[in-house]
Amino acid sequence: MIRTFIVVVFLALYIVLLGPPFILHCILTGSPELLYAVGIRAARWALRLGGVRVRARGLENIPAGVCVFVANHISNIDPPAVAGAIPRRVALLAKKEVFRVPVLAQALRRAHFVPVDRGQREAAQASVDEALAHLRAGVSYLVFPEGTRSPDGRLRPFKKGSFLMAIRGGVPVVPVAVIGAHRLMGKGSAALRAGDVEVRFGPAVDGSKYSEERRGELAAAIQDAVAAMLPDDQRPAK
Repeated sequence: MIRTFIVVVFLALYIVLLGPPFILHCILTGSPELLYAVGIRAARWALRLGGVRVRARGLENIPAGVCVFVANHISNIDPPAVAGAIPRRVALLAKKEVFRVPVLAQALRRAHFVPVDRGQREAAQASVDEALAHLRAGVSYLVFPEGTRSPDGRLRPFKKGSFLMAIRGGVPVVPVAVIGAHRLMGKGSAALRAGDVEVRFGPAVDGSKYSEERRGELAAAIQDAVAAMLPDDQRPAK
């Protein structure tokens, strides 16, 4: 619990002290680049303070230009670990509870993060539509289409909604496998353990080659690609 306490205190101070001036800079310049760079640096430092070492593989598979990155979800560590490994600015579809902290919510909104209400289908669809508008404007997105963290680390079925973004936006989808994070902070745990997390990027799939009616095929193809990069104990149960 000491590691968790240190990380929480660090992030709280970072947000309170540095959040407002960089949000103001974003408002004045109209650019979220510096705000994002400061935020992602905080996330990387927080992981290091917690003893989490992130290794990225397959970066050569990330195409140039706008993409939708699709990852499995096994821990609260996943978003900072994956976003920190991607060598460009990305935004996330994040659960609405993250937006309850005023300063943090402002920063996330300015960086084009979009809140998702998983309990209401219409609200969730509105979130996808909002993210699609940003995608078309040149913002890449990171999504976790399982909808929630896996309780045992095994890959769960992907929901199809976020794949509409890639199809309607005509952009590549990059499968991402997160390995080992559930052993450091699993679902339901508030304690952070030190250890290694591996983030693997697979070859991109061209979303423009799929119609909306075939979004299930795209979701299945990406889920299979993610599963193929996972170790046996994280693949779907047979």
